[in-house]
Amino acid sequence: MGGLITLMTFLAMEGMAWLTHRFVMHGWMWYFHEDHHRPHNKKIERNDIFFLIYAIPSWLLIMFGMMNGNDFKLYIGLGILFYGIAYFLVHEVLIHRRLKWFDNIDNWYFRAIRKAHKVHHKNMEKEEGKCFGMLWVPLKYYKDAHKASNA
Repeated sequence: MGGLITLMTFLAMEGMAWLTHRFVMHGWMWYFHEDHHRPHNKKIERNDIFFLIYAIPSWLLIMFGMMNGNDFKLYIGLGILFYGIAYFLVHEVLIHRRLKWFDNIDNWYFRAIRKAHKVHHKNMEKEEGKCFGMLWVPLKYYKDAHKASNA
């Protein structure tokens, strides 16, 4: 049962990330997210504070879940943690190349994610944004990337 809770939490986190990105990061917390949309040479962005917004609840849920005999809170916390790891690897490493681990990866799925993220970053302002997801982006980008890989 714990694995199912972890998986369901991981999947739900994509929706949570989309909502947070659309209405919080491009809303009342734009101050922190804005530098992510501007060219710069900084290693750390104000935007990196959002790591804590997800990491702290994940850590607390894991800790309290373990303290309570490995109850459901542990598995929810693990789902958030695993999504955070996926976010780091996809967004920070694959898309923005903050680390050069995946420079030679080239497949239609990752091209679709990169393209959708480029479309998102075309707009430098908080309004009129597009493509707020991370792992699930509009189908159009998957189709375009798949066609390109078969050409």
